[in-house]
Amino acid sequence: MTTIFHFAVDFAQMCFALAMVCATIRLITGPSAQDRVLAFDSLYISGMLTLLMLGIRSGSTAYFDMALLIALFGFVGTMALAKFLLRGEVIEP
Repeated sequence: MTTIFHFAVDFAQMCFALAMVCATIRLITGPSAQDRVLAFDSLYISGMLTLLMLGIRSGSTAYFDMALLIALFGFVGTMALAKFLLRGEVIEP
């Protein structure tokens, strides 16, 4: 791994960590439920990207599999929260 690539990976991980901190603050202090859903969406995307950067750094494919699972579960969670905010229920009778 070259020095420039190592620096780029470190910088990207610091940016993703900062994005996760900002999303967590918005998740806790969001004035409305819609803000909290968007913060949750941003939080899982930043976590997924952090795992992808760890996978690039280590060369292990396990991180990529975990990132894929986070993306799938995060998408389903966001859709469920959006449906709940829109209709008031997740599962229709």
